[in-house]
Amino acid sequence: MILAVSHRTVYRYDPKVAAVAMRLKLFPSKFDGQRPRRWKVTFNGKTVTPEFTNGYGDGVATLFLRGGVEDVEVVAEGEVETTDLAGVLRGFRAPLKPGVCLRPTPRTRADAAILALAKEADAAADTPLDRAHALMDLVSTRIAYVPGATDGATTAAAALEKAAGVCQDHAHVMIAAARALGWPARYVAGYYLPDADGADDLATHAWAEIWVSGIGWIGFDATHDICPTDSYVRVCSGLDAIDAAPLRGHAEGVADETLEVAVTVRPHGAQAQAQSQG
Repeated sequence: MILAVSHRTVYRYDPKVAAVAMRLKLFPSKFDGQRPRRWKVTFNGKTVTPEFTNGYGDGVATLFLRGGVEDVEVVAEGEVETTDLAGVLRGFRAPLKPGVCLRPTPRTRADAAILALAKEADAAADTPLDRAHALMDLVSTRIAYVPGATDGATTAAAALEKAAGVCQDHAHVMIAAARALGWPARYVAGYYLPDADGADDLATHAWAEIWVSGIGWIGFDATHDICPTDSYVRVCSGLDAIDAAPLRGHAEGVADETLEVAVTVRPHGAQAQAQSQG
């Protein structure tokens, strides 16, 4: 499948701030199941390319504006060819060893409830792959998809206790439980083309990847209870949502900040099928 993606983010500052620094990881991954055909990132109209590749294999660009900044516009758009590999990240190269992704973070620290969930998944099947699938099924069942039930600071433990959340929470609980079992796991940020029935209108998306013995990295999306298909575009990864954020910034000065985000994902040549705005 060829997916056309448009992702526009605008920050506005009132009054102007002295400077803005931003880190962008908005460059889709390249592996056997995904190939960017055409992709362009701009920062206030100027084309941006990756300055380096980090340990996770993601392209990274750092940008600075000085001298009184009123607004910042970041646009990422293009076309990505995808192939359904049942979530297997085949042909992807990254310097970091999988064991790095055993390290917990404040948002992915396991509590007693997550440990119990992990043990339940571990006892549910005989093979590592089947146990990972069992964990995804459990997280999907225990945490209802409820937009607004959580926020960016919600931990995995809090989301599981609330039994409600969004894709970020599903991924964090998956990661916390997997690491508790000694399985390397990481957070993935990307885009998603929803089913034709329109049940899900989110174009930006997140899921977990788990290192499965004998296979390698495999994606698990507990929000939809499936492994990523050709309806997914993988962009970048990290230990949690903060570490994996495709766009992070810092403004120097005191100002009211407003944020506008518009994202569309559609099959190449078709009308938009997914859009999120804020």
